Amino acid sequence: MKINDIIKKSVGLESEKLGASSSKKTEQSSAGAQSTETVTLSPLSAQIQSLESNVATTEVFDAEKVDAIKSAIASGKFKVDSEKIADGLISTVKELLNKKS
Repeated sequence: MKINDIIKKSVGLESEKLGASSSKKTEQSSAGAQSTETVTLSPLSAQIQSLESNVATTEVFDAEKVDAIKSAIASGKFKVDSEKIADGLISTVKELLNKKS
């Protein structure tokens, strides 16, 4: 079983998509520069843009931990703690059942 950096690749694609749509909006707004309408953004929008840029630059997962797990799997040293997995599953099911009630 191979573990790929699918998340990193998809995050990179998402930021490229965002950049492409932003440039289209800029082209549209420059074309309509003759218009007398103005738009004022609230300070909250600036905060949201700042948070978006911070999220885009932070890693989604711990790459060092993933590499350690990859090498443990490859060398056959990776051990699965079935009791821990079972406890986690039971906990998740309990949470889901409580949400439905």
